[in-house]
Amino acid sequence: MKDYDVIVIGGGAAGLFCAFTAGQRGQSVLVLDSSNKVGKKILMSGGGRCNFTNLDTTPENFLSSNPHFCISALNRYNQWQFIDLVERHQIPYHEKSHGELFCDNSSKDILKMLLDECAAVGVVIETKAMISQVEVCDEGGFTLSVKEKHFQCRSLVVASGGLSIPTLGASGFGYDIAEQFGLNLLPRTAGLVPFTFSDWVKDISEANSGLSVDVEMSVNGMSFRENLLFTHRGISGPAALQLSSYWKPGQFISVNLLPDQNAQALLLELKQSNPKSLLRSLLSPLLSKGLTQSLESIYWAIYADTAIAEIPNGVLQYIADTLSNWQLKPSGTEGYRTAEVTLCGVDTDHISSKTMECKTQPGLYFVGEVLDVTGHLGGYNFQWAWASGYAAGCYV
Repeated sequence: MKDYDVIVIGGGAAGLFCAFTAGQRGQSVLVLDSSNKVGKKILMSGGGRCNFTNLDTTPENFLSSNPHFCISALNRYNQWQFIDLVERHQIPYHEKSHGELFCDNSSKDILKMLLDECAAVGVVIETKAMISQVEVCDEGGFTLSVKEKHFQCRSLVVASGGLSIPTLGASGFGYDIAEQFGLNLLPRTAGLVPFTFSDWVKDISEANSGLSVDVEMSVNGMSFRENLLFTHRGISGPAALQLSSYWKPGQFISVNLLPDQNAQALLLELKQSNPKSLLRSLLSPLLSKGLTQSLESIYWAIYADTAIAEIPNGVLQYIADTLSNWQLKPSGTEGYRTAEVTLCGVDTDHISSKTMECKTQPGLYFVGEVLDVTGHLGGYNFQWAWASGYAAGCYV
């Protein structure tokens, strides 16, 4: 039996940050990770450059059944504090867009920084550690069984993440622990994930696969102005990923393909200024030739070879409505296979927003993605990992 003050389950962003924060307070800390190496999701994030935070982080950038829960942690460890840590480690970075900060070189820089911080305070890390049992000790604290080994700790931190991208080792183990201790779990679904289609939209997507278009997408009162990317199976890109966290199965999504234009006024103006031109030749510079032809084949095929001057204004109004409020009904999403996050999770009603400690089980903490807190795309989920990990690390 090996004794530690703190055991952290999960060597991802939240777990490593919590580990060295506790270590800096003089706690002996062990990190147990089931994968063959820690930080896999960090390494693949941001296209290998890790979108590690966002300059514009606010509580409004997060989804939760209790939207107030994240406020305390985000205030006590904010984006500026993490940026300061990055700069102290002399990691070069840049702002890409919308306040998103990326490493200039590689995600490896962020993982190395976290591991260096852990090493500096003596954090022990064990990989390939499949935990078979978690038990409460009679005298308080916890005992964990890992194959033939047994570990004991006063504080146990669950930082095992969610269900997204199982190829990187994601599992529902953290949810199992929550259930073991009687905590409520909110229904989990894939978030920040591409949409799929089984109807004619799939044909349009396949025909325009790889095309990126600046759009505004909306559902349930939420709108995002970002790029939409057509894929072989549906639509992806920042706009679609953002919207996926708010979409419910069976709902239509709205796509404004001309977000900077009044589509009706534009078409009437083009009718006056280019009366002999075909509509597709006028729209192609705005939407691309391929997408324009795809839309034409569905929405105004009978006017495909008609000069715009000969197209009735009522028809142009219909086309304008389509371009500014294109209604699409996804058949689903790509699911956890490609999802960047897991929506919902451990009900935060059971957790202290100040310490991340379970209110009904002393010494048990939950941080990061396993909780019912999900950020928008753009570095927000990493900031939640740092903030929640820090919050727990200050009290374990």
